[in-house]
Amino acid sequence: MHSFDLCIIGAGPAGLLAGIIAASAGSRVILLEKNPEAGKKLLLTGKGRCNLTHAASSAKEITEAFGKNGRFLHSGLSRFGIAETFRFFENLGIPLKVERGNRVFPESGSAKDVRDRLLEEFSRKGGVFRMNCPVHALETSPRMVNRVLLKDKSVIEASRFIIATGGLSYPRTGSTGDGYRWAKTLGHTINPTLPALSPVRLAEGWVREVSGLSLKNVRLTLLVDGKETESRFGELDFTPFGISGPIGMDLSRNIGYALNQQQKTELKLDLKPALDFKSLDRRILRELNVAGSKPISAVLETLMPKKLIPPFARLCSLSLEQKTATLTKEKRLELSRLLKAVTLKPLSLLGFKWSLITSGGISLDEVDPRTMASKLTENLYFAGEILDLDAPTGGYNLQACWTTGYVAGISAAALPPGCHRNS
Repeated sequence: MHSFDLCIIGAGPAGLLAGIIAASAGSRVILLEKNPEAGKKLLLTGKGRCNLTHAASSAKEITEAFGKNGRFLHSGLSRFGIAETFRFFENLGIPLKVERGNRVFPESGSAKDVRDRLLEEFSRKGGVFRMNCPVHALETSPRMVNRVLLKDKSVIEASRFIIATGGLSYPRTGSTGDGYRWAKTLGHTINPTLPALSPVRLAEGWVREVSGLSLKNVRLTLLVDGKETESRFGELDFTPFGISGPIGMDLSRNIGYALNQQQKTELKLDLKPALDFKSLDRRILRELNVAGSKPISAVLETLMPKKLIPPFARLCSLSLEQKTATLTKEKRLELSRLLKAVTLKPLSLLGFKWSLITSGGISLDEVDPRTMASKLTENLYFAGEILDLDAPTGGYNLQACWTTGYVAGISAAALPPGCHRNS
C-alpha cells in the first residue's frame, strides 16, 4: 500500500497541470494513468501542433465561448487565466505564438514538446507518475474517498483525490467514461453526454466528389425547424461522408442536439459571405460579359475551386459546355442564390470515436467553482473535460483544462495532509 497527500487519476492536460501545481506547493502527489503514456489526447490537439489556449482580450470572451455554463469558470480564470497560462508555459521553456483567429501554439509547433515538458516539470517537483495503471474502483465511506483500488490489486491511499479522466471522446486515447461512473457512485449527477467538435455526416452524395477540399472564408449557418440558430465563419473541410474543419465541427454540438430531438436540421453554406446577393449577382454579370462565348465553366472557375464546379453545376442544372452568352437571367439569379446558400442535410455526427470533446458531464451545480471540490464528497476534486464544459475550436477547451487543473491542484494542496475540508 502506498500513501500520498494527493492522488490524481488521469494524466491529460488537467491532471498534469494539477499535479505540477500541487507538487510545487509541497504535496506528495501520485499521478495515475491507465495508458502506456501520458497526454495521448493532448498530442492530437491542434492537428498535433497543440492549440493550447486562445489569446482572448478578456476573461469574458473565454466564458462566453462556453455558453450558459461559462460562468462556472469566472473564479478560476481570475486566478489562472490567459496571462497566467502564457507565463506558465514560457517559464517551462515553451515560447508561444499567436496565429490567425487568436489561436495560440507553441513556437515549435509540437504538442509532444508541451506534453514532455509538463511531465518533466511534474517529476522535477517530486511528483510520482505511474503509467499502465488502470483504476478498478474508488473505495469510499460516507462523504469520503479513502483509497484507490488498481486493477493489478494494489492500493493507493491519499488524503485527497482529483478525478481528471476526461470525457468519452476519442476513446482510443483512454477517454472511456471511467470518471463518470465513479462520480455517479458518489452521488454526482452526470448530465447527458453527446459528441462535440465532431465531423458531420451529410445526406448529399456529391460530397464524396469533393472529399479533401478545404474552403476558407465561408459561412455555415445552422437552421433548426426552419429558424437560423447559429452561424460560423472560417474554414470548412469536405470528407468522404460530409464535413469537418473548424466551422463544421463548431456547429456539430447543436446539430447533434437537434437531431436527437428529431427536429428538422439543415445547414446553409454561403460561399461568398463578403458579398450580399445584389453585389454577387453584379459580379457574376460582369464575369459573364467578360467571358463572352466561353463555356460556363470558365465563369464558375472565377467563383469557386475547380473541384466544386461539377457538383455545383448539377445543383444548378447547368451544362459546363453551355456558352455563357446563352445563360438566362433566371439561371444567373439561381446561380447567385446557390452561391449564397447551398443546402446541406445533416444525418448524424460521427460519434465519440471521432469527436474532439464531450458535451455534458458532471453537473457544475455539484462542484465548487472556487476550488473544483465536490460538494458531495469532502476530499474529492474534478478537473478538465469530465466537467460539463465545452466550447468551439480555438483553444478554449484546453484553457478550461489548464484553469480547472490549476484550481483543483492548488485547492487540494492547500488542505493540510490528513485533513478534510469539513473536519
